[in-house]
Formats: sequence, structure tokens, C-alpha cells
Amino acid sequence: MLTLPNMLTLSRILAVPFLAFLLWWPEWQLGYGLAFALYCLMGITDYFDGYLARSSGTVSKLGVFLDPIADKIMVAAVILVLTAQGWLRGPIAGDFHVIAGLIILIREIAVSGLREFLADLRVSVPVTRLAKWKTTFQLVSLGSLILAGALPGWMMEIAGRAVNVPHIVGIVTLWGAAGLTLVTGWDYLRVGLKHMD
Repeated sequence: MLTLPNMLTLSRILAVPFLAFLLWWPEWQLGYGLAFALYCLMGITDYFDGYLARSSGTVSKLGVFLDPIADKIMVAAVILVLTAQGWLRGPIAGDFHVIAGLIILIREIAVSGLREFLADLRVSVPVTRLAKWKTTFQLVSLGSLILAGALPGWMMEIAGRAVNVPHIVGIVTLWGAAGLTLVTGWDYLRVGLKHMD
């Protein structure tokens, strides 16, 4: 059923190719500015589709199915394009920051499979407060990394090195998200292991 919340969720999925297109050229500051605006809009629709569905009593099976998929598609696309364009490269550890992105992607795939397995057993795994913090860190991180491309001149000196402020915020919060990803992923795995023979 195409309710307003479901249309908002679908709009997020349809916006992903446009977001990836805008991020494709790392020197295109305007493109990154537009990508940041689109990314923020997608985050707002993510909040409102769930809020509207719950408040109006129109939570549907389609919405429950599409919402996590829309989130994972957006996160995966942004991580992959930002990695390809060098934005997960840091001033000290270089390409090592890609590992944080990999941790997030691997966890998203593993938890999706685990949720599907547990759903067949009629076992519900509620979203924890820590998982919500993980999502917040993840969204702030990716938004900051996009903003770094839009504002390359926003610099400050840290330990004698000039660094882009949004980029360093993005890298730090990416590692925060990766750490929370490991903790929450383990929590989901523990629940799953109890139901495996």
C-alpha cells in the first residue's frame, strides 16, 4: 500500500543514485554541497516516515520491509563512493580508516541475515538505545565527510597539521560508529546464537 510514509521511504531509495552522482567528483564543491543538502533531506524523511506511520496507525508490512533497506542502501552507497573518492583517507592513518567503513558494511549485512533467520523462528530483536546511538554516529559521520567536500577551506591546526574540520569530525565519528557497530552486532549475534542448533 502506497501510504505517505511508504512514499517517503521509496523517495529515499530513488534518491540514492542522485546522491552517488553528486559525490562522484571530489573536486566539485557545489556537487558536494548539493549532496549534503540531499543527504540531510533523506535523513529528515527517514525520521518522518516512521513517525507518520506510527502516529497515523498506517504501519504496513511494505514499510517495515522497505525502511531498513532504504537506510542500508544509502549508507552503503555513501561509504563506497566516499571510499572510492578518497574521503576515508585520513591525515595520520591514511587508508586505514576504510576499515571502519568495512566494519559498518559487514555488520549491516550480517545483522540483516540474522534478523531474517530469527524472523523465521518468530523471534523479535528490538532496536536498542545503543543501536540508535550507532545510527546517529554513522549519520553524523557520513554527513560530515560529505560536508568536507563542500567546504574544503574550513581548516584548523591540530598537532601542527592543517586539517579540514568536517573531515576530521567525520573520521572520528566514523570510528565511533564502527566501535558501536561491533558492540551492537555482538548483542544481535548473542541473541541469534541462542536459537541456533
